[in-house]
Amino acid sequence: MSPRTGAPEDAYTAEPYLPDRGGLPALRKAAAGCRGCPLHRDATQTVFGEGTAKARVMLVGEQPGDQEDRQGKPFVGPAGKLLDRALEEAGIDPAEAYVTNAVKHFRFTRDEPRKRRIHKAPTLREAAACGPWLAAELAVVEPELVVVLGATAGKALLGSSFRVTQVRGTVLEEEIHGQPRRLVPTVHPSSVLRSDDREAAYRGFVSDLEVAGRLL
Repeated sequence: MSPRTGAPEDAYTAEPYLPDRGGLPALRKAAAGCRGCPLHRDATQTVFGEGTAKARVMLVGEQPGDQEDRQGKPFVGPAGKLLDRALEEAGIDPAEAYVTNAVKHFRFTRDEPRKRRIHKAPTLREAAACGPWLAAELAVVEPELVVVLGATAGKALLGSSFRVTQVRGTVLEEEIHGQPRRLVPTVHPSSVLRSDDREAAYRGFVSDLEVAGRLL
């Protein structure tokens, strides 16, 4: 049940859980108790964004993965390590970026024979439910630039018609949650790891991030 309205979590919105005031620490603390959609039931914990509130660039991914769910921090698994390396090559200091996800809980299926949890993409409904957290992060950090990592993040920010293959590596000027934002879309780093030609995929990923680096 939501703390303010008494609505069931099947209403799919995090809005009642947002604090009335406070910066990133207050948001992070409140998000830990979010029950705005059913994803919290199976996840280990909420994985909120990390980084300085003065970050010039915000990177928005899809959702936490297995390692992120266990550690409670975004982009700490293999995709996160690849992202850090690519950012450095593109001239962006990972330590000066704010990283987060469109969805704050890990969505997965269980592979019981192998004792693994297999990533499942969040639905648009689940991403929309988490939208108030992302809007709050944008409002607090006020980044000069948003790097959109993959289709789920793009649809969460720009709508269901977003296609990353059509706009990757370009500079978009869009109104997001009532504020003008500058965005550079690219693929999610996990797609680079899954690519049949990983080196070519990695070079393309770095090239997209270099567009962001030049803007900064």
